[in-house]
Amino acid sequence: MAALGREAGADLKDAGVLPVRTGEASKDIRMATYTHGQPSVSLGDEKFRRPMVIEIIEKKMEYLRKEKTLNVYGTVFFGTAASFSGMLANFIFRHCFKVKHDALKTYASVTTLPFLSTVVAYKFLVTDALYLGNISQENCVLRSSLVGIVCGVLYPTGLAFSKTGRLAVKYHTVPLPPKGRVLLYWLLLCQTEVKAMMIPLVFQTVFGILNGLRHYAIFESTLEKTVRDD
Repeated sequence: MAALGREAGADLKDAGVLPVRTGEASKDIRMATYTHGQPSVSLGDEKFRRPMVIEIIEKKMEYLRKEKTLNVYGTVFFGTAASFSGMLANFIFRHCFKVKHDALKTYASVTTLPFLSTVVAYKFLVTDALYLGNISQENCVLRSSLVGIVCGVLYPTGLAFSKTGRLAVKYHTVPLPPKGRVLLYWLLLCQTEVKAMMIPLVFQTVFGILNGLRHYAIFESTLEKTVRDD
């Protein structure tokens, strides 16, 4: 048996295979297991990394909370300005058409509807587009100013004009317009007073530009802080 063992060892040595002891084999196996793939993380590293991850998440939540608060304030103020435009337009047309009926009803509609339309339009056209990264700074300012002009001035003016005109026809507060020139007749009745709507038009345009610039700046600063923390 010893002769057979020596002959087998000689054959392995001739073939280039060296016999490995049991202790050395287990040591090599342990080294291969440790170095295969990524190195294992110690318990101290886990305790050190967990507070860092929590701190980064808290900072991101704070940035998003501040951005959301500022955006809500700007959008609400934008909608409130549209409500005041509706009130001014309704006052002008009621004075021109000499309407004194259903004041609460008309004022409620010309303030609530422009406010809601401005908030919803600004959210879809500006805020959501910014979060998706689909618009540039110039496009953001353009959309914001258009929302201010259309939803903050033109829509409440047209709404007040239609509601007050219907009341004027219903209660016969002004002479009925001739056939074929209805719109021109109504406009001639209030052409002087309606020029006062240039005030909210200029205000909404300027505020739309400033609000778009500020909103884009807040979004950019929040994005930079988030990337820097990562």
